Amino acid sequence: MMLPKTFTAVVVAAIIWLLSGNRYALAQNESTDRNLTHVCIAFYNVENLFDTIHQSGNVDIEFTPQGSNNWDTQKYFEKLDRLAEVISLLGTELTADGPAIIGLAEIENEEVVRELVRQQRIRDRNYQVIFIKGRDARISNAIIYNPRYFEPAHIVSKPVIAEDIPDLFTRDHLIVSGKLLGEPMHVMVAHWPSRSGGERRSRPRRIAAAQSARQALDSVKTIDANAKIIFMGDLNDDPTDESVTKYLNVSGDRHNLSQGQLFNPFLDFFQKGIGTLAFNNAWNLFDQIMVSQSLVGIKPGSFRFHRAEVFNRPFLKQSTGRFQGYPFRSFGGGVYLGGYSDHFPTYIVLIREAK
Repeated sequence: MMLPKTFTAVVVAAIIWLLSGNRYALAQNESTDRNLTHVCIAFYNVENLFDTIHQSGNVDIEFTPQGSNNWDTQKYFEKLDRLAEVISLLGTELTADGPAIIGLAEIENEEVVRELVRQQRIRDRNYQVIFIKGRDARISNAIIYNPRYFEPAHIVSKPVIAEDIPDLFTRDHLIVSGKLLGEPMHVMVAHWPSRSGGERRSRPRRIAAAQSARQALDSVKTIDANAKIIFMGDLNDDPTDESVTKYLNVSGDRHNLSQGQLFNPFLDFFQKGIGTLAFNNAWNLFDQIMVSQSLVGIKPGSFRFHRAEVFNRPFLKQSTGRFQGYPFRSFGGGVYLGGYSDHFPTYIVLIREAK
């Protein structure tokens, strides 16, 4: 699959191709309606999915047998199995096939994703891999998708560049345009700059990432005002932070969206104290999935947003100790814990009248 030379080129090409041819629930009775098709879209920050092989430079040295984490083959494959276990369960209360599309963050390289989709728990879903190494030397984003549901057509990795922040080498936005059960759909995966150095000091970097994402969204909407877009990622900001609400232009009120705004169902979770990661005895909800206005309205015969969930089942939580109730992570304080990730995954469900 060829990668277009510019982001504008991929937007134009994608639109031309596409035009050819707790929980947040809308209605209680829709979840059991056999005349509806349910499709799950998920996001998961998998907490440093690294292989054991040392690459050039020192960006992965800690995840080698000789590194500070004593990272070896047994731990690596145990983590892969743990992640596959989680993926195997996402959304299965409404669709036995689980997620049709999953955005992944903190990926070292393409091969670790290929190892993940080959795990026994999810092997029969035949997940395919989309990965492009971005400007961040250490980790990138990825997408896995079930080819029974999604057919990608155009892929681009859009760097986050800010003239006033020359050292901004953060993760690229991974943007994929294709067809979801025959319906045109655009999917963007983000992992915005961390809060290293403090939230206030690092805030301009996340604002720059939000502006870059908004530019990409507007490029798609300029060509197709009704484009269906799913934006997901670890934003390192909460649904109420200005990078999200102001610069990405997002609202949690589905009934009062202004032109071009994204709808964020995870604002409701955050306001209820539900998060995807914990720090200093407080919850943050950095892992969000948002949809364009065209996926919010009730339009029979096409996909629309149905519900959202933070997947925080008990087995994903630390069961004892000082961090009881926090996500059961792989590492804590430099010690291998054998958990899953320091983030809970999130997902949304789209519905459409069955054809």
